Parts: sequence; structure tokens; C-alpha cells
Amino acid sequence: MLSSTRGTWVVVSSVLVIGSILAGCASASTATAPPYQPPQNPVQPVPAATAAPAFPNWTPPPQWPAPRWTPQPYWPAATPAATVAPYPGNNFQDPGVNPFVSPNNDPFSTFAMDVDTASYSVARRYIEGGNLPNRDSVRLEEYVNSFDYSYEQPTSGAFAIHVDGAPTPFTDSRSVLLRVGIQARSVPEAQRPPVSLTFVIDTSGSMSIDGRLETVKAALDLLVSRLRPDDSVAIVQFGSDASIVLNPTSAAEPEAIQQAISELAPSGSTNAQAGLELGFQIASQAHRAGASDRVVLASDGVANVGLTDADSLLGDLDREVASGMELISVGVGMGNFNDALLEQLADRGNGFYAYINDQTEANKVFGTQLTGTLDTVAREARVQVEFNPGSVAAYRLLGYENRAMPDQDFSNPAADAGEVGAGISVTALYEIEPAWGRDPTLGVVQLHWIDPTTGARLSASRDITSVDFAPAFDSASPSFRLAATVSAFAEILRQSPYATGYTLADVAREASSLVPPFGDQPDVSEFARLAQQAAQLGGQQVISTW
Repeated sequence: MLSSTRGTWVVVSSVLVIGSILAGCASASTATAPPYQPPQNPVQPVPAATAAPAFPNWTPPPQWPAPRWTPQPYWPAATPAATVAPYPGNNFQDPGVNPFVSPNNDPFSTFAMDVDTASYSVARRYIEGGNLPNRDSVRLEEYVNSFDYSYEQPTSGAFAIHVDGAPTPFTDSRSVLLRVGIQARSVPEAQRPPVSLTFVIDTSGSMSIDGRLETVKAALDLLVSRLRPDDSVAIVQFGSDASIVLNPTSAAEPEAIQQAISELAPSGSTNAQAGLELGFQIASQAHRAGASDRVVLASDGVANVGLTDADSLLGDLDREVASGMELISVGVGMGNFNDALLEQLADRGNGFYAYINDQTEANKVFGTQLTGTLDTVAREARVQVEFNPGSVAAYRLLGYENRAMPDQDFSNPAADAGEVGAGISVTALYEIEPAWGRDPTLGVVQLHWIDPTTGARLSASRDITSVDFAPAFDSASPSFRLAATVSAFAEILRQSPYATGYTLADVAREASSLVPPFGDQPDVSEFARLAQQAAQLGGQQVISTW
């Protein structure tokens, strides 16, 4: 249970939650990014004897505790397997948990922007089925990025950077949570370029389980209804082999497209290799000048014929991906489901990975999320946060374990990073142990990306200062408190060694308290319900007040 003092910690115990979307920040874009060179460490520590508090009326403790950081990533010890797994045949890959790092050893934290959300949707499926999620399925950043934090739109350029933080009930008393939010500019639907969509649909026998294929077909029908007449659709199906169901057809002919969708039926094995090869071939033939190209793979990921791993499946398709085609992976079903493969395919294919299990989730992914990414505003987008050793004793990035980049690749345009669509936001959270000194600057957030139209290398930056932090969790914004609570939920579910001092019941109570400030927003209300169900599944009683 939480200590009675955790909710009112002073700023020194805050957890800096770096919220993802450059809202209202003075972020400037330049036509040329800094030249490619390994990062340097220009900031020198401030001697403790001369340090002054950065916050008015606050005095640091006489002896600040030593930083809680370890030099190596942490992988939780395996827990005893249940007698019968709730969903046999699932394949997840544990990304580990980032450790604390001293800025004196490495002041830079570098990662590719990630807009996947599948991990949170998978958790929803587990919990609604009466089970806590598989620990290995939890990718914290995908939980956090499943919510809209309403960051302000950029006033110019592709991105705006938002920074805020506060103490939280979910972090160590010496820490604060920092949120870094990155908001991509929105593009009106009428102004986006036309898109050529090629659906690669798994019609193998496993897609008959629990109506998986029917869920996909209903989702495709919804997406077709949202397209413009100048868009086009092609459909490839694969079972034991692959075949063309529909050659590229104008979205001005929705009846022909929907008729082809209705004829899809499950049978045979799963030859994902044949499906992807034919899909990219059709997409290449359908390419039109000025149009965006997307290949959308819908599958349970259980490839069992031909090549079956992500590197091999996409190894021969790198040229198409490099030319601007993006592969979007949509997972479906639970049990005999390969989450690891679908996530890796989307990563390698410069797209994103989403998961659908029912019509509600299908409406969200195909009705909103996918259509919102049809216009790419940034390619090879990456983030680097540099922490000031004079103001930060240690830091820990929450999530993004499998999106980490070598620090020296931040300025390397050839290094693979992330693609970001119009209107998308990315949020990253850091737990930091402040060493408040004379310098009120705790660090700087930097972005690098490539303009998809001109090919120009662009950049933006935003300082992190003491004035960005609220003095207490209750005085932080509702969106910050939501991000902190969602991350705490994921920390417990992935059995993080840092998820101490609070329980799922504590998370559920805080989640319930966030419903009114968000005006009963459906995704927030659903999160509160899921947190309560998870606490109950863990044998914990949930009371109505925090």
C-alpha cells in the first residue's frame, strides 16, 4: 500500500514524466541538422558545496542518498508457469527493463520514435478474458502511447515538444517523473496525398478461430468507407500459398472492394512469405506519382510455411521499404498468436503495429488510427535527451527498450529510426533523481528527422528546466497524472523491479479519480475499468477513494 505521504511529496521526490508531443514549446526546425558526429558531454557537474536549490523555499537534504542505478539492463526472473496457460501457443518477447543510469557515465538517452499500441490492446484482451497479461507481452511505451494527451499543435515545422513533470505516488521518494511529449502536425483529410493501400490478409485455417477473419473483414469494410475517391485498394490473401483477390481498384468503387472482402474464407497453412512478396509486388505496380503506399498485413502471425522470421521475411523487400512503402501489421486473435513476429515486421517495415480483438478495437484501429497515419510527416525520426550531471543524479527511461539507439546514431541519417504520421503524438517518461543545483536546467530534448517530401534533415529542441515541474502530483495536469498512472499499471504487469510501494489497487483508485477530469472520455473510463479488473484478478480489494 502507499505511504500516506506519497501523494504530497515535495518536488525533490517528483518523477519527471517526459510527455510526448512538443506542445507549446519553443521548438525550432532548421533546414539542416547538425553534422554527423558522436555526441559530446559539454555539461560539467556543479560541485555539491556550491549547489543552490532550483526551487524557491526548498532546501535539499544535508546528504543526498546515492543514486539507485545499475550498469546493466534488468530482465525479471522467470515466474513459475501456470498449470494450464490461458492462451496456449502465444509468442511474446520480453524486452527487459531499462536500469538507472548516471549522467556522469552517460548523459544521453537516445531512442527511435514509436507509435505502436498493440501491447495495451493485448492486455485488454487478457483482462477481459479473466487473466492478467503475460509479463512478456508488456511494452510500457505502447500502454502510454495508447492515450491522447491533447498536446498543442506545432506552430511551425513537423513537431512541437512538450515537457512537464511532478512527484508521483508510483516512484521512489528521491525521484520525480518527467514527461516528454512530441506532437506531430495535423493535416486536414482533404489535404493529405492520395494513398494506395494493399491489404495482405491471412486466410489460413487458424484465422477461423473465434471469428478472427470475420473481425478483419468488418474492419476492412469500415476502412474502405473512410477512403477518398482518389485512393485505391488492392487485396492479396495467403494460406498455403498466396493469390490476388482484387487488383488495384479505385476507392470510388466501394461495392467492388467490399464484394472482394466478403469472399475471403479461411483454409490451409500460413505462408506469410508468399503473401508479403506478392503484396509488395502488387503495391509496387500500383505506385502512383504523388501517392503514399501502404501494405497492411492482417494476421495472427503464426507463419508455418516458407520463411518464418521477420528478418528473412522482409530481407528481400528492403528496397521497397527504403523507397517509402510502409508495412503496417495488424494482429488478431489470442492463443496461437505470434505477437513478436508482427511487432518485428512493423518495425522492420517502417510502419506501426496494432492489435484488434473485437469490433470496438477494429473501429479504433481502422477507423481512426490507420487513417491518421496515411500521411507521413517525418521519416527516421529519433529523440535524444541529454541530462545535466549538475542537476540530475540518475535517470531511467520507462519503456522503449527495443527502440533504443546508440547515442552516436542520433545524428546519423542512415541509422534506422521511426516513421511518424500526421497528427500522431509520442510520449516518453523518465524517472529521475534530481540533484538540484545552481543550474535550473536539467537537460535538453532534441529531435532529428527527415522531411519525407524534400529529403531535408531537420531538427528541433527544447530545454528541461525546474519550472516545468509541479510541486505535487495533485497539482500536476490531469494528462500528466494519466500518463503516470498508465505507466505504473504497466510497471506492475511487467513485474518491473521498480514497481515497489504501490499495488494494482492503488493504480485502480487513481485511474478512477481521473475519469471526471476527462469528462468520461471512453478510453480513460475503459482504463479505469481494466485497472479495477486487474486488481481484482490479483486478489486485491479496490476502494473508491485514493
